[in-house]
Amino acid sequence: MKLLVINNMAAGFGDGAIYDFLRMVLKDGDEVCMRCTDGTTDLMPFLDDADDFDVVVVSGGDGTIASASYRLANSGIPILPFPSGTANLLANNLHLPYEPYALANATRAMRTLDFDLGEMEAGGHTFGFAIMAGAGYDATIMHDAKPNKKMLGALAYFQAAVANVLPQKSIIRMIVDGKEIVTEGLGVILVNFSHIQFEIPVTHGTDARDGAFDIVVLKAENAFGLVPALLAGILDRDGGNPDRTESMEIHRGREVEVFADPPFYVQYDGETPGYTTPFKARILRGAARFVLTDNGIAEYSSK
Repeated sequence: MKLLVINNMAAGFGDGAIYDFLRMVLKDGDEVCMRCTDGTTDLMPFLDDADDFDVVVVSGGDGTIASASYRLANSGIPILPFPSGTANLLANNLHLPYEPYALANATRAMRTLDFDLGEMEAGGHTFGFAIMAGAGYDATIMHDAKPNKKMLGALAYFQAAVANVLPQKSIIRMIVDGKEIVTEGLGVILVNFSHIQFEIPVTHGTDARDGAFDIVVLKAENAFGLVPALLAGILDRDGGNPDRTESMEIHRGREVEVFADPPFYVQYDGETPGYTTPFKARILRGAARFVLTDNGIAEYSSK
């Protein structure tokens, strides 16, 4: 087996689990190439020869994994999302373990499924995302959580939410698969994988293999108004499928264009590039091939 390992050394807490993984996954005759960045070196050229390898292991946070997945979109190259970031939402949504030994076993078994990715255009640039992208309140939380992620981990997002109880409200105009929708709210979230921190689902029934986004408009007057939707998400973990209340307006679509007055800042998989609305996004159906464990295969193969 030939492994290409992309290692973001600046991700998460720097615990070095990727090196334990390599000791456990490699066998006689195997070959591994590790390419590292601390954020200074662009990782995109690291993937130019990815088709020479049997699997690409991407060790980093959700932004790193999403960027690599987008670079390899529609290539059919298996990707193991190695969870070494702060929140590791993609790994959680895929039911991947954190233990290097279990991840090594999954890599040797090489059971894969194809999943959708998203593509966003904003500020004259194009980005790929795997979990969610959007504009408004979620972008504010992502931006404000960044300085404290290494110290507080996932709690940094909660702290940022509490610190922004009166977020900006805007008039929102969306064009979803050619249909115009005018509304107002605190932000817009495009959902591919639904679970966020603490395994709370933003929506229920979201399928990252169905070729469409759930498009969520945050409708509350302030951050406290989102609490009923948050509680519905917590209850949803038990399979109750409660309504998201009037604090969320949910649409579905393959392509969406979003305008806001006043403009919102945008985010994609936790990355905040500093651009504002308008933005465009589209679904890339089945573009990423991820390595899964038996739990992940059981969860998604029937969808």
